[in-house]
Amino acid sequence: MKHLPLFFDLAGRRVVVVGQGPAADRRADLVRSAGAAVYRVDTVAAADLVGATAVFVATGDAERDAEAAQAARVARVPVNVADRPALCDFILPAIVDRDEVVVAVSTGGASPTLATVLRARIEAVLPERIGALARLAAIFRTQVNALIAAPARRRAFWRRFVEGPAGRLALAGDEAGARRVVLGELDTARHSEGPAGIAYIVGAGPGDPDLLTLRAARLLQEADVILHDDLVSQAILNRARRDAELVSVGKRKGRASWAQRDIEAELVRRVRAGQTVVRLKAGDPFIFGRGGEELEALRAAGLPVSVVPGITAALGVAASLGIPLTHRQLASAVTFVTGHGADGREATWPALAANGHTIAIYMGATEAQSVRDRLLDAGTDPTTPVAIVENGTRPDERVSVGRLADLARLAVSHTSRGDAGPSLILVGEVAALAARHEEPLSAEPLATERLAQVS
Repeated sequence: MKHLPLFFDLAGRRVVVVGQGPAADRRADLVRSAGAAVYRVDTVAAADLVGATAVFVATGDAERDAEAAQAARVARVPVNVADRPALCDFILPAIVDRDEVVVAVSTGGASPTLATVLRARIEAVLPERIGALARLAAIFRTQVNALIAAPARRRAFWRRFVEGPAGRLALAGDEAGARRVVLGELDTARHSEGPAGIAYIVGAGPGDPDLLTLRAARLLQEADVILHDDLVSQAILNRARRDAELVSVGKRKGRASWAQRDIEAELVRRVRAGQTVVRLKAGDPFIFGRGGEELEALRAAGLPVSVVPGITAALGVAASLGIPLTHRQLASAVTFVTGHGADGREATWPALAANGHTIAIYMGATEAQSVRDRLLDAGTDPTTPVAIVENGTRPDERVSVGRLADLARLAVSHTSRGDAGPSLILVGEVAALAARHEEPLSAEPLATERLAQVS
């Protein structure tokens, strides 16, 4: 972060505002609304800054602004100068004020207009009485902390408070009714050992955090613990609640990792302990993600579990590259297969070799030679276009495009590096569309490689 967001208690503290005019007036009104003792001057002197907590400068004159900022720094008082970010120790965000609930939006001074637009969008979705809900929470906070010692149970109580009947009544203006509901729930909590937790098996999508579903993003903010695949990007893990426990249970070829039965046992243990658990899987949990096995284990233990689908890798990668997996002129069918575990499934490859068929091969880069040989043996044309996509939809996405006969050589650049990311292979006429902005593929086997520019 360029600036650390803080909410500062200014009640009764001296704040100096330098300058006259609308900009200075706005700053004086703003800090006064926070309870500050505002002291206004046209030209600042050292004596004005004695005991000051902050200085706001808005003279409109570059030289006077710079002089005032320098005086504040000599006095070691933080200073903000209107429209001159280079002179500021701190900046003013765009503010949404709902009494006890305050939302601040900052672009680091890069674009105040963008901050204003974002503030307007937030204002549009925040209930007008959200501050009343916060005040009600403050009234009961001490009682809740005393009665519900376990952090996971306490968080669950507050979630029910915000999203359940008490919250709805408070937002509707019925504060007395909301208090009665909270008192009833506290009485229940006093005599209850607390329910078991719950597990959510969640698809994280192909890697771009903006491709998370709304429900997945919300659950990342609610989870006590997140058991995540090794393939889940750090950008997505950064969307988790700050105090959530992150546990990597990923399985990668050639690396020591958790056994599947141990992951299932850990899920059961944590849910029984009353935790809200998110089992976070790259792509979709039911597409080569073993989510079905974990679902069965939790159900067998009699524990609550819910599945949240995600955008699977083939869909995300294809969209990122502008490749339609089906196309009226090129492909009337698409099949998802896994490169690992191809042994024993020889019977499927002849069916996949048909014209007008797109094949999306998961975990296939390290098995590229076997994939090529099986498809060629099944009768697939060696000049069929192929694309290998590594780290699809992410900023470091890498794409290699060529012909089936060349697949093993194409895969080398995606498997030989120690930091190689997850790769997916697309086989079929539609794969050539990934190279539409380059030289067309010739009739002979060839390969071109590019770094995809992700906007």
